[in-house]
Amino acid sequence: MRKLLFVIVLLAFAAPLFAQSDALMLEPIGTYATGAFDEGAAEIVAYHAATQTLFVVDGSNDAIDLLDISDPTMPSLTTEIDLAAYGSGATHVSVYGDIVAIAVEGSETGDAGSVVFASPDGTILNAVEVGALPDQLIFTPDGSKVLTANEGEPSSDYGVDPEGSVSIVDISGGVENATVITINFADFNADGARAAELPAEVRVFGLNATVAQDLEPEYVAVSPDGMTAYVSLQENNAVAVIDIETATITAIRWLGTKDHSVEGNGADFSNEDGAIRIENWPVMGLYMPDALVAFEAMGATYLISANEGDARDYDGFAEEIEVSEQTFDAEVFPNAADFIAESELGKLEFSSINSDPDGDGDIDAIYAIGARSFTIWSADGELVFDSGDDFEQITAEMFPEEFNSTHDENGSFDDRSDNKGPEPEGVALGMVGEAMYAFIGLERIGGVMVYDITDPTAPVFVTYANNRDFAGDAAAGTAGDLGPEGLIFIPAASSPNGADLLVVANEISGTTTIYQISAS
Repeated sequence: MRKLLFVIVLLAFAAPLFAQSDALMLEPIGTYATGAFDEGAAEIVAYHAATQTLFVVDGSNDAIDLLDISDPTMPSLTTEIDLAAYGSGATHVSVYGDIVAIAVEGSETGDAGSVVFASPDGTILNAVEVGALPDQLIFTPDGSKVLTANEGEPSSDYGVDPEGSVSIVDISGGVENATVITINFADFNADGARAAELPAEVRVFGLNATVAQDLEPEYVAVSPDGMTAYVSLQENNAVAVIDIETATITAIRWLGTKDHSVEGNGADFSNEDGAIRIENWPVMGLYMPDALVAFEAMGATYLISANEGDARDYDGFAEEIEVSEQTFDAEVFPNAADFIAESELGKLEFSSINSDPDGDGDIDAIYAIGARSFTIWSADGELVFDSGDDFEQITAEMFPEEFNSTHDENGSFDDRSDNKGPEPEGVALGMVGEAMYAFIGLERIGGVMVYDITDPTAPVFVTYANNRDFAGDAAAGTAGDLGPEGLIFIPAASSPNGADLLVVANEISGTTTIYQISAS
C-alpha cells in the first residue's frame, strides 16, 4: 500500500531565494510529495505536453508516478506505471511525442536491463532488452532512437562484474518493432584490437576487471544533429564518443584534473574546522561527471557536465583513503606536516588510485573525488569553462550557517566538506527569451544554480534558489526539498500556465517541485 500522499504548495514558507541580478528568478509554485523519506521516491522527471503530465521515477514503489500539472500549483497523482514485471525498478524516464521510454534494471547484478515503452496514459506498449543496469536513457532529436547508458556496476563482493555498455534502440519502425544494438568496450581490453587507443590516464582499476568491465557509462548526451553520442564514464573520469549511425566508439577521452592550488579553484576540504575555509590546497580534483548535456551555441556543439564525482566503495574493493592516515613524499609535499591535521586537509577522503605512481609506499598526488563545479567542454574534448569554486563561494554567502550540509539531516553544517562538497548532480538547459540558461542541481545542500551560458566561453552566474527549510525535520518531511536528482526545463509554449517552468525531482525528500521562471 502506497504511503500517504499529499500536496504542498510552498509559496508561504519556501526558503529564501537569492539572485545575482534581476535577469531571472525562480519561484517555487507547487510541490507533490510522496511522503517517503530517503527511499528514492522522486529521482528523475519527464514531461508530456499534450496531457500536461509529469512522469517521475519512484524508487520507493518500483513505479513511474504520473502527475497531473494542468494546475502547476497543485500537482496531483493520477496513476502509476507498475514495472515489477520487468526488473527490480526504474532508473530513468524520458518522453518524446507520445512515447514514454523507461529504463529498468535487471533483477540481479549482471542481468540485462530493459527499456519499457509506454503510452502517455501508462499503457505498456513493448519492452526490449539492453545492457546491464541501464542508468539513464535519451531520445535522439528526431525521436527515431533511444540510447541507454548501461553502467554495469559490480556486486558488492565484486564476484559479479558485468561489462559496461551503451545500447541503441531503433524505434523508427515503431516501438512494437524496436531493434537493439548494444556496444561494449571489449576492443579496448588489454588484448583487444583497439587497446592502444585507450589513453593511459583513464582510470581502470576495478578488482580484476577488464577495461570492458571497468568502464561504467553513467549518462548519454546526444549532439543536436543526432549524429554523435557523448557518454560520461564517471568512475573512470572519461567520456566516450559514439557515432550513432554506425554504432561505433570513435574515441575515449580522459577529462584531466582540476588544480585546487590555483586561484579561483579553492575548496573547503575539512569538516572538522568548524568554519568556512574555501582555500587553495595541493589537491587535484577529478571531474568525474554525472549528468552530461550537449547543446549548440555560436555555431558550435558544446557539452556541459555536472562534476559530482563517485568513488568505488564496495565490500570487495574501496578506493578512498584519508589524508591524515597517509605518509607523503617529502619532496612533493615538503609541508605535509602543515596540512595533515584534521582541521586542515586531514579528513579529506581521496582516491588511492594513481596516488603512489612510483610504488614506494608514500603519496605523490592527492586526487579528490569530483570537482565541485560544472564544466563546459568543446565537442572535441577541450575545456572551455569551469565554474571553479563558485558553488561553495555562493552557498557560503547565501547560507553561511548551512554551508556544505548533507541532504538527509538539518543542523549538519560543514558535514560534506571532506567529501565532494555541494555535489553537483543534474543539469537542464533552457532558452528564456534570447538567452540560454543552465540549471544545475546541488545534491547535498540542495537547490539549483543558474548560469547564463549564451556565450559558452564566458558563462555568468544569475541566481541560486534553494527550496529547503533548514529549520524543519528532514525525516518528518518538514524540511522541504532534499537531494535534487533530476531536472527538466519546460518552455512556455508547452507549459500548462504559459510560463517557462523548471521541474526538480528530489530523491531524499521524495518531492517533485515546480518552479516558475520569470525574467526581466
